[in-house]
Amino acid sequence: MFKEKKIALGLVILLIVSIVSLSGCGKEDAGDASAVDQDEKVIEISYGHGFMPETPHHKAAIKFKEDVEAKSNNRIKVNLFPSGQLGSAREMFEGLQMGTQEIALVPTARISGFAPELQLFDLPFLFPTREIAYQIMDGKVGDELLHNLESQQVKGIAFYEDGFKHFTANNELRSIEDFRGVKFRTMESPIIMNQFRALGSNPVPIDFSELYNSLQLGVVDGQENPLVTILNMKFYEVQDYLMISSHAYLGHVLIFSNSWFNSLPEDIQEILVSTGRDVAQWQRAAVQEEEVAYLKTIEESGTTIIHLTEQERNVMRDATRSVHDEYRKLFGDDILDKTYEEIDRLNN
Repeated sequence: MFKEKKIALGLVILLIVSIVSLSGCGKEDAGDASAVDQDEKVIEISYGHGFMPETPHHKAAIKFKEDVEAKSNNRIKVNLFPSGQLGSAREMFEGLQMGTQEIALVPTARISGFAPELQLFDLPFLFPTREIAYQIMDGKVGDELLHNLESQQVKGIAFYEDGFKHFTANNELRSIEDFRGVKFRTMESPIIMNQFRALGSNPVPIDFSELYNSLQLGVVDGQENPLVTILNMKFYEVQDYLMISSHAYLGHVLIFSNSWFNSLPEDIQEILVSTGRDVAQWQRAAVQEEEVAYLKTIEESGTTIIHLTEQERNVMRDATRSVHDEYRKLFGDDILDKTYEEIDRLNN
């Protein structure tokens, strides 16, 4: 009898051990499932742009990545694709529309086919100073331009910059007479092409990727770009003169896929928007700081740098004023008049 009780007690103990063991396994599985769930909550983002890794644009993208991931406690993972790895500005814009890409930083001039009002930045001699340009972009006019992107299923966040554009050529360009007959490479933008026609030059649309060779072979005599582009694309190697003209502004715009953004939790949306706008301020300051080094490198290469006087710039400004009227004909009075009013207010 005692032996039977002992066997029964042994069976009970064995049963209890088995139940505890199975229970432990269940907890382990649940822990694994929880880990999977946690992984699934990580929001992965593809962020593309067309600039090289050493530029302020990519450094700003790195800062955006670091800040967003830190603020979200790593609920967000930002994957960066510089140097056009995700395609041209147009292709990235279309990627945002289709939801195959989440974030892009693209030149305003390159997406004017989708948002033609952004050609405001291409208008010659519009912004008297960089600081005024920033206040316009960060104010009501900038907000309106960003809001207009909504119709293209894209959310505009903030304006970044390449900076003011300058002329390079194989001849010194100081007066209107110096521009006559000079062949300038341009983008396929009526606004930009008409700027050169107004100066008496011959605009020649050439793909950006072919510009260096076109300058080297004499297909065109000159081009316009901000210092960051002139340096990084080494245009100064095949041009004898750089005219610091600050005649037009080349901006970039940080944009999100609208359908993707609207699907996110509100706290994540707030992190992405606020960080994108904060980093825009940082990026602009970085561009200005690095331009000092750009000029030094270009000058040391043997390129002659000419700083146009205010009088010389005023003559060019007056000659190209008709291009502003063309913008008005295309898009009405509203945006341009608001911009003029803001500039007058800020300049006084």
